[in-house]
Amino acid sequence: LAAHMDEIGLMVKYVDDKGFIYFTTTGGWFNQTLLSQRMILHTGNGQVYGVIGSKPPHVMKEEDKKKPVKAEDMFIDIGATSRDDAQKMGVMAGTPITSDMEFRSLGRDLVTGKALDDRGGCAVLIEAMRQIKEVKATIHAVFTVQEEVGLKGGRTSAFGLDPDVALVSEVTFAGDHPGIEKKDSALEIGKGPAITVSDAEGDGIIVPENVLRWLKQAAEANNIPYQLKVGASGQTDASIIHLTREGIPTGVISTPSRYIHTPVTVISMGDLEKSAQLIVKAVESVDRFF
Repeated sequence: LAAHMDEIGLMVKYVDDKGFIYFTTTGGWFNQTLLSQRMILHTGNGQVYGVIGSKPPHVMKEEDKKKPVKAEDMFIDIGATSRDDAQKMGVMAGTPITSDMEFRSLGRDLVTGKALDDRGGCAVLIEAMRQIKEVKATIHAVFTVQEEVGLKGGRTSAFGLDPDVALVSEVTFAGDHPGIEKKDSALEIGKGPAITVSDAEGDGIIVPENVLRWLKQAAEANNIPYQLKVGASGQTDASIIHLTREGIPTGVISTPSRYIHTPVTVISMGDLEKSAQLIVKAVESVDRFF
């Protein structure tokens, strides 16, 4: 069982003479979501807080106001007065940076926050392991790293464990809000977990039929609602796990989410609970399929 605990972020690239920080992105950011965000710089001296700034619109030409601001034209203001001041605060090239966003409830069942890709999947995995009681198999729960920058932790952990079958706990984007059509994503929040059939138009993973049968039967036998995902883009640790060693049968259970890869991802607590239930029931029946 695998879920990645890393999140998309930034990294300090350069500190100028006045203490303003230029950065590079790590992971798949949509750059328009970066501007004017609060950020945390994780230094050896502790957390340093900053905000992302750019050229003010008051001095822009009208045509430039209509163009998105590039990440390379943004900077982080930490209140430093010089490069030396920033260095005394512990900031230097290579300092990792994450979004500074609170976790909040929305309505009756939804929550919003940063890094729910894939801390949502991590929460599902923790809850599933808590509920698993009796199973005729050895279960390894792995919280992988560097998924967002190349599926790296999934590769090394799968190689070391060499399991008979693997199951990835993830989130995926829902298509139930304005700006997206059902043909691009038919998944909805509140309708249960998504079982992946394939992702990235098959470049990621095409899930084996016996794995799909295993997951579908686990859901149907226990009255757990589920959706099927055929993705045109985006990959998970499953993409590399199933290619490890001589090949590992791998499935993916994802919780539908809105606005992933932003600091305001929205997810359903009920869907998270059902994702955990599906993993539990799948694990309890794994010996009948593998």
